[in-house]
Amino acid sequence: MIAVTDSIKQRIQYHRNRLPLLLLLGVLIPAAILGEPVKQGVIPETGLRYWEWQGHGALFRLTQRLPDQTRAFFLARGFAPDDADFLARNCVFQTLFKNIDSAAGATLTYNLDEWKVHALGTTREMLTRERWRGIWEARSLAQAARIAFEWSLLPTRQRYQPADYNWGMTTFGLEPGTRFDLDFFWERGGNLYSGRFEGVECPADLHLEAPV
Repeated sequence: MIAVTDSIKQRIQYHRNRLPLLLLLGVLIPAAILGEPVKQGVIPETGLRYWEWQGHGALFRLTQRLPDQTRAFFLARGFAPDDADFLARNCVFQTLFKNIDSAAGATLTYNLDEWKVHALGTTREMLTRERWRGIWEARSLAQAARIAFEWSLLPTRQRYQPADYNWGMTTFGLEPGTRFDLDFFWERGGNLYSGRFEGVECPADLHLEAPV
């Protein structure tokens, strides 16, 4: 079952962390209550699944990427085969985030460091650009390949003016086929919003045969 719920504990912690700044500004931003449904579906041309949230000025969409797609993409950008395989097995999604609030004119911001991944009985953080830097340094990935990799990921923090959007990959540090829930957060017009994708599935590591 796919559902959207508030993550109350996360919202409390978010405001607790920001409380000194908010007190200085003389304002406490209220969190909003969500109730809209999440869409999920299958892309007919590829058979890959997607999960989409749309509401409160935001459009957020996760689309599966086969590990072989990710391997091929990064092999073409200077990755060694072992590094491309390592990345491909860390649950990579194609991701869209957009500010769809063109009428009200409010800006939208998010911070992936605040998002939470729930899988295998644990709660973890997403693998963002900053967390990957240490991994690639330990694996001695070439600098040119690191730059290409960082530009391919969704930015960790972003601010969108009305109608702004961008695409990028997101990584979740899970094995192919793993299911997880994702709590996500964004701020728009002085309000904090939260939602949840449930039952998101890392794509299986399928090796499709080339046509003869």
